[in-house]
Amino acid sequence: MQRRTLIHTALASLAGGLPALPAFAQGQWPTGKTITYLVPFPAGGTTDVLGRLIGQKLGPVLGTTVVIDNKGGAGGSVGSEIASRAAPDGYTMLGGTISSHAINVSLYPKIGYDPQKSFAPVTLIGTNPVVLVVNQASPYKTLKDVLEASKAKSGGLSSASAGTGTSQHLALELLAYKSGVKFTHIPYKGSGPAIQDVIGGQVDMMFDTTVVAGPHIQSGKLRAIAVTSGKRLASMPDVPTVAESGVPGLKDFEVVSWQAIFVPAGTPAPAIDRLHKEIRTILAQPDMQDKLKGFGMEPADMTTAQIAAFQKAEVEKWAQVIKAANIKAE
Repeated sequence: MQRRTLIHTALASLAGGLPALPAFAQGQWPTGKTITYLVPFPAGGTTDVLGRLIGQKLGPVLGTTVVIDNKGGAGGSVGSEIASRAAPDGYTMLGGTISSHAINVSLYPKIGYDPQKSFAPVTLIGTNPVVLVVNQASPYKTLKDVLEASKAKSGGLSSASAGTGTSQHLALELLAYKSGVKFTHIPYKGSGPAIQDVIGGQVDMMFDTTVVAGPHIQSGKLRAIAVTSGKRLASMPDVPTVAESGVPGLKDFEVVSWQAIFVPAGTPAPAIDRLHKEIRTILAQPDMQDKLKGFGMEPADMTTAQIAAFQKAEVEKWAQVIKAANIKAE
């Protein structure tokens, strides 16, 4: 009896000395402290709007409040560096993109974080392919027309973008890299003025998101040549993919801009798993699906391991393109 009492006493003492499990491991998020959702871009953009939509629904589910904190600069690098230095306790989330978490590491001399090692992926919100467009009066009707015309012109056809290092610019550089055809890149400060010059005929062509280019295609001001997704878009079923062009070297061509959510590396796995589960549930809601479609985004449903593999491939792809094209950040 005495021995049994001693054993119970020892076990009770041992249990009392063990640290308590995090509340999120028990299926309930700690309350009393807000979650910071860091957006590395100015307010009003896609990453910001998505963060606010998700945060409004996520807070009540977790029993706390999600606060959006905008820290723009250097294509998402400034805010991402801040997030990478935050405590990995489940109270900091980051809205990451193809720029901040795939392109910038090769584009800028120093960004202050490693897009893969400094973060753990939580959710891939969705992808947004870009579309190659020309003026409605342009003689070019297919991708082969564009490539042949660019070969024949000194310096190649001119192509606008929203700025150096953007997905619009890198889609052009990837096309040049894989086809062996030269183009003249003309960077603008945003998609708005860039696409207006394509419409006006001052620039030959442009890659842009379906959100920006779509309305102009529907109005007849622009002609869609090809989309950069792996398959045709439901919203543009008659527009072929770049891979369908039949041009040698372009069979595996694919460019998608994307939006994701990350947390600082070292965040407990139970917290990541819970966030992944709850955010996926939120994104599956009909009103959120409508919002994503409004952004021209294709739904994405990946595990955290699949997101990590996808991101790794993106980092490697754009590093190769940026090096080959000798692209430098402005």
